[in-house]
Amino acid sequence: MALVMTPPDSARPFVDAHGWSDAEIVPLAGDASPRKYFRVVASDRVAVLMDATQEKEALTPFIRMAEWLVVNGFSAPRILARDLEEGLLLIEDFGSVRMRETVDADVSLEREIYSGITDVLVELHRHTPPAGLNTHGLAQWLDEVGLFTEWYGPAVGLDLDAVSFRAAWEAVLAPIDAQGQSVAELRDFHAENVMLVEGKQGLSRFGLLDFQDALVGHSAYDLVSMLEDARRDVTPAVEAEMLARYIAAAKPAPGFEEAYWALGAQRNTRILGVFVRLWKRDGKPHYRQFQPRMWGLLERDLAHPVNAPLKAWFDAHVPAQKRAPFWAEYAA
Repeated sequence: MALVMTPPDSARPFVDAHGWSDAEIVPLAGDASPRKYFRVVASDRVAVLMDATQEKEALTPFIRMAEWLVVNGFSAPRILARDLEEGLLLIEDFGSVRMRETVDADVSLEREIYSGITDVLVELHRHTPPAGLNTHGLAQWLDEVGLFTEWYGPAVGLDLDAVSFRAAWEAVLAPIDAQGQSVAELRDFHAENVMLVEGKQGLSRFGLLDFQDALVGHSAYDLVSMLEDARRDVTPAVEAEMLARYIAAAKPAPGFEEAYWALGAQRNTRILGVFVRLWKRDGKPHYRQFQPRMWGLLERDLAHPVNAPLKAWFDAHVPAQKRAPFWAEYAA
């Protein structure tokens, strides 16, 4: 089912009412959610229209996080106009220079750009999270990896034992959960959700997007989300450097590296299930192309000693031919 990029009927009256009657509304992007984005182009200015008419509940947390980020000195889109009843926002346009394509086009920039976004996380984690965010801890982690047995297993012809699967995860993640959750976790933090804002320097160069699902979480989660990216391969040497860079600057408590690899495994296992669900339930088959990369990342995570119970479970229940090779024909 292809995504239809047509603005809702309420879009034109909305932008007109907020001083954009001379603007054209053109398709910009869609994502894994029901949200769609359009560029609003006038003769001397531009903005972005967020169409959340099918997901109106996402607007309030987006606005809350955007305003919190801006107040604390980060580049998040300023809210220019809102209609919560219709599910529409008009927000600041960060342009078209995205982190993902910039690094892909010139890998020599990878170290510089990833150093900058790692520093954004270091600074972000120095701030007390905004009030009202839910916690992302053991109960949520276990529920999320359940998508693997629920969706991934049937898709590849496996009837997986959810009880032993959950027990293996609990053995690994309970000690990580005990370290505590204390930072604002943007959660969907990767190179396609970061814009490189023209004319800005330092941390403000990095325009942050797609943070309406923010939670209070572990400081390793967003770091591994960025460095074990579902959509692009980060050079292993750069990943190691950025992990060391974060630790040197943030000085996290002991056990941070173990948390990095355990939460990497958790996140990548969840995404394997999510991408199947996006294909099977939501009619978005292009997500199959990322599955070989997800398996490559998960295999690396499972090799770390902290994940030994998980490696044993996967080795016993998921044959090699049901992993990356199953998806080879779809690989990007």
